[in-house]
Parts: sequence; structure tokens; C-alpha cells
Amino acid sequence: MAVDVKQRVTDIGPPHYEQFLPPVIKENYGKWKYHEILKPGIMMHVSETGAKVYTVRAGGSRLMSIQKIRQICDVADKHCGGHLRFTSRHNIELMTTDEAKIPAIVKDMQALGHPVGGTGPAITSIVHTQGWVHCHSAATDASGIVKSVMDAVHEHFINMDLPAKCRIALACCLNMCGAVHCSDISILGVHRRPPKVDHENLRRLCEIPNVSASCPTAAIRPATVNGVPSVEVLEEQCMFCANCYTVCPAMPLANPLNDGVSIWVGGKVSNARHEPMFSKLAIPYIENEPPRWPGVVDAIVNIIDVWRKDARNYERMGEWIERIGWPNFFKKTGIEFRKEHIDDFKNAGLTFKRSTQLTY
Repeated sequence: MAVDVKQRVTDIGPPHYEQFLPPVIKENYGKWKYHEILKPGIMMHVSETGAKVYTVRAGGSRLMSIQKIRQICDVADKHCGGHLRFTSRHNIELMTTDEAKIPAIVKDMQALGHPVGGTGPAITSIVHTQGWVHCHSAATDASGIVKSVMDAVHEHFINMDLPAKCRIALACCLNMCGAVHCSDISILGVHRRPPKVDHENLRRLCEIPNVSASCPTAAIRPATVNGVPSVEVLEEQCMFCANCYTVCPAMPLANPLNDGVSIWVGGKVSNARHEPMFSKLAIPYIENEPPRWPGVVDAIVNIIDVWRKDARNYERMGEWIERIGWPNFFKKTGIEFRKEHIDDFKNAGLTFKRSTQLTY
């Protein structure tokens, strides 16, 4: 017997997003003709019906206290009928149909410590992973580096003074739950040593077949060590991903002397002007320097400054590098070319067509 979906009541899954939309968005759903950026952080969307909605974008963070979220909600209650949204890059967007309310929204958000900007040819908030605060496989911190980098590039967030948009992402290990594979600048935490096997406790804490199966490169094999059932790690096959540690606490990978950060550049998701691009390695290793990571910050500011001065209008980071060539990129930025930049992975598929964009 068919079930009437409208009558079905369930507590499985999230509530439908439609009930949280501002009335003007719900009434004009699918009818928006165009949008304009009135000033940094201020957008106007115009519907086919003539309705207009104004959006104020403020920089946010991935980790917020309940008190901070309530303060932001108070601003939404005061000016926006209780409606707000968080973007995938942790920005806070407050929408209103009354243009006269924009200055008050901006003032209140800035009073809470959230700058308004991140639209158009600018840097928006950095999308990032968990880092040391939560993740067990992190090779570096996330929130600490993001805060340090955004403090250094703050002027490019509140102003639209770059050749094109610049997306920055951070993943604290190469499992990459951040968007580091396709961002203009990517910060990637790297382990440089294989896991240390606690042979004495491994058989008590872990199931050896599961540990072997967890490795994506088949670098872990069952072995008997000192008469005890355990595993061995083939270092030349290990990619330092920490998948084994996820299923087996007796194989820790974190190493304060050898863990650090790599910088990648040139990725993008957009189809505009050029097909989507993958990020490529720029700096193989920078040591962890908490709490402010000066080496990482200086490297990123340097890359942005060189791109800003040399790129043409609307030219994303990867498009600029493709135009001037990688040798000139290393020369202009002063980054040393090292052996790690040579891609010798036999399955890299450098000749594969990865895009649906075809040129005849």
C-alpha cells in the first residue's frame, strides 16, 4: 500500500530546510535573476518578481561557543526576523529585505568581532578540518593556523583588492576532509614517518586482519615479532595516512619532530575561463611552529603578494601559474624547487582527461 509522504511522521534525519528559509527566499525560490555585490560583504539578489534581498556576509569560525552562537542569533532576531545561515566556509550570512538595516547589521556583527567581507575578488574564510582539538590523525593544527593566516590577510577579506577570488583551505592530514585538492592555496598537514607499532599491546587492542585491510597501499602485513602475533609496516609503501591508527590505537603516527605542513597552489572548482584544476605542490615541508606558525603565514602572504602584483584581472591562482609557467612561479615567489616536486607516482594519470570540458 502506497504511503502518503505528506502524512508520514518520522524523527529520522534533519528537518526539511524549507521551514528555515526567510519568507522572501521561499516566495521567490528558483526565480532569482541576478545578484550584485554592492560593497565588500554586501550582496543584493533580485528576483523575477522584482523582490530584492540583501545579504551581509561576516567572517566566522568552525568552532564557536554556545554563547557566541546565541549572540549571533540575537543579531538575526533583531534585524532579520530570526533568519541567518552559515556557509560551507564558515561565513555567517544575515539576510534582509530592508536595505536601511544593512549599516546596523554590519555594526552589530563588527561589535561581536566578526568583520564583514569575503565577497568578489577577495579572500573569504578558510574552510578547514578539526586539527589537534579533535582529530586523532592530525599532523598539524587547524584552528591555530587558520586564525594566524586570516589575521595576516585580513585586509584582503574586508576589501576587494585582488585580481580574482582566492580560496584557501586547510586539511590537517592527507585524508583531506578539507577542500585542499581544489583551492587556490591549500595548507596540508603531513606526516613523514610511518606508524610505530606497539607489538606488545597490538594483539590486545586490535584485530590484525582489520589492521592489514585498513591500509590503502597494502603496506601492513601480519607478522610474528618476538614470538607475539603482530604486524610489520613496509615503509617504502606507507603513505602516512593514519588509517591504521584509526582502527588500531597500538599504531600511533603522530611525531612532533617530523610532522609539519605543506603548501599547495593552483586548484579551483569553477568552470569560468578555465576548467576545474587540481592543486599542485608548492612547498613540501614547513615545521610546526605553534601557536602562530610564522613560517606558514609568511609563505602564504608571499604567494598572495606575488600573484596579486603579477596576475591579470579575473585570473585565478592556477590560471596565472599556467600562463607564466611553473619555472617562473618558483622564480617569482623565491620558493626552492626540490625533489618532492617531481611526481613519480606511476598511477598519477597525468595524461587522463579529468574534465567534461572539451575543445575542438
